[in-house]
Amino acid sequence: MAIRIFNTMTSEKEIFAPLHPPAVGIYVCGPTVYDMSHVGHARVYVAFDVVVRHLRRRGHRVTYVRNYTDVDDKIIKRALDLGQKPSEVSERFIREYQTDMATLGVAPADVEPKVTEHVPEIVALIGRLVDAGLAYPSEGDVYFAVRKFPSYGKLSHRRLDDLKAGARVEPGEQKRDPLDFALWKGAKPGEPSWPSPWGAGRPGWHIECSAMSEKYLGTTFDIHAGGKDLVFPHHENEIAQSEGASGQPFARIWMHNGFVTLDEEKMSKSLGNFFTIRDVTAKFEPEALRLFLLGTHYRSPINFSDKALAEAERRLDYFYETLAKADALAAGAVPADPAAAEAITSAFDEALDDDFNTPEALAVLSPPFTKLNELAEKPGKGTQRAASQALAATLSKALREVGAVLGLYQRPPPEYLAERRAHLAVRRGLDVARVEALIAERTEARKAKDFARGDALRRDLAALGVEIMDGPTGTTWKIVAS
Repeated sequence: MAIRIFNTMTSEKEIFAPLHPPAVGIYVCGPTVYDMSHVGHARVYVAFDVVVRHLRRRGHRVTYVRNYTDVDDKIIKRALDLGQKPSEVSERFIREYQTDMATLGVAPADVEPKVTEHVPEIVALIGRLVDAGLAYPSEGDVYFAVRKFPSYGKLSHRRLDDLKAGARVEPGEQKRDPLDFALWKGAKPGEPSWPSPWGAGRPGWHIECSAMSEKYLGTTFDIHAGGKDLVFPHHENEIAQSEGASGQPFARIWMHNGFVTLDEEKMSKSLGNFFTIRDVTAKFEPEALRLFLLGTHYRSPINFSDKALAEAERRLDYFYETLAKADALAAGAVPADPAAAEAITSAFDEALDDDFNTPEALAVLSPPFTKLNELAEKPGKGTQRAASQALAATLSKALREVGAVLGLYQRPPPEYLAERRAHLAVRRGLDVARVEALIAERTEARKAKDFARGDALRRDLAALGVEIMDGPTGTTWKIVAS
């Protein structure tokens, strides 16, 4: 099955046909680094992390570019508030962002360019637009003349006449038309600046992505992506700049993820209703946040709540607990049922081939995980046990293979479960040593056939929020998440 992707430009799913197969170029707009990243940022970068992983799984040679906006009005203001240099602020929050992405299992991009390291390319691109008559200098600034680009609005499906009604000239701007936007901002006292033919200054926001995507991916490339809030004006302006300068199509497919909402309202710093990634991962398993985000199709809005995160934790625990039992059963066994593996991987690939439908891909995992649990609980004896072991090895290998595309349950299960238990014990104020002593006492009672005592100890453990599981490979336990 061919990969199909919903293209914002055409509002339709299209068969993905790379410009230079098997090579694929993808550019995702990165963060403006002036503060900690929030759950909305997690949504963007987890979603497109999976897109890149799946494209590579399907045989494409992906070049993934994700930038840092490291000079901007917000960064300059934050630096003034903190009494620091803008470069100190941006470098600090780049490091914080990288830490958050690693925590969520988001792989680094192949190229992670910074605006401040690409000013010559930006200045050259602005010069081409000025020479083409699409931009004009004005008292140290340079503006793009929107009305000279007739197809402006084609991505956001807006008409120039409709845009004019809401356009305005901000204080300090010297533009000819309210619709025009800044490519270059003249230097102001105390702000970072670079030389240019129009005087010292710094890049406007939109021009940076046009210049950096062209440098690393070429004039025309396969996929440009980002949050839905970037459709207008950011991505619309990128198209005008890039196509105006080159006369060639810019990105062939535009992908945009939906918002994270809180009580059905978009989560954002400007509204003050956001949670940082650190806030959430201090309370919930980071991998559970990733699972929660993938549980909704990337184009749809997703409503954030503690209840939803707790449910994602329980589901993640189930994945790891099942794999731990399967590993214990299948120790030393060789996968021996290629048809069972193919049933999982083909259904999974089919789900992600359909516009990266992660909820459907997650649904594919349910039957094989259920089967693994059945095998672990009732493996049988003799030849039946050997068959159960081989099938468990087959299913767990296939599940880990597709899980890697989602970035889920890739840790050794004993490691995850031990850390999870320790985390929940701290959350509950539970003495792990006492729990293990009670379990050991119960084991001895069962060996002595003192089942009344064993049942009493099980009840004592349950009162502490501890669930014990007796299986063919022994007794395991977990703290029940509240």
